[in-house]
Amino acid sequence: MIYNSTRVTGHYELKSEVIRKALHLLIALTPSMAAVNMTFTIAVLLTGTLGYTLMECLRLCGIKVPVISSITSMASRQRDIGRFVMGPVTLGLGALLALLLYPSAAAAIAIYALAFGDGIASLVGKFFGKTRPSFLLGKSVEGSLACFTAVLLSAYAVSRNIHIALIAAFTAAVVEALPLEDYDNLLIPVTVGLAVQFASAL
Repeated sequence: MIYNSTRVTGHYELKSEVIRKALHLLIALTPSMAAVNMTFTIAVLLTGTLGYTLMECLRLCGIKVPVISSITSMASRQRDIGRFVMGPVTLGLGALLALLLYPSAAAAIAIYALAFGDGIASLVGKFFGKTRPSFLLGKSVEGSLACFTAVLLSAYAVSRNIHIALIAAFTAAVVEALPLEDYDNLLIPVTVGLAVQFASAL
């Protein structure tokens, strides 16, 4: 019975992680949208974030919103059950801050770090993470390496500068390893964008 319970819990966690990170990766569309129409993209991020906040408040009040409430429930972690799920809010705000604070190239690198670096690190860490030294505060070496690699490749694809790509990847891997829960969605794009700006000025 304990075995079956563990299996069900593990299956639920893996399913929710895949759904959550699939949604997470969609934020990678933001730089392309912004290149076409920045104002529209900002409006979409603001509207989506505010709309989600309203629907999540309704869900917590017992009012089910078709489709959205179901997706939120499926994508929520065990720690989120019965609570406001902050991930989509910080995700939208993180991308929005990158667009508002940094030029297009730095903003794109920052948002790709959020989408690919954080997203892939979580999946790799959840499925394959075995090595968890104390200095990573519960995160895995495998996940951190996946984050570094994903950001390195995406940053180089944007900048065509290996030094900028390395700095962006290192910054993202360090921040992703911190125990920030959903608030890494804010800190990763802000710090990576700042690091890219600094590296570009050297």
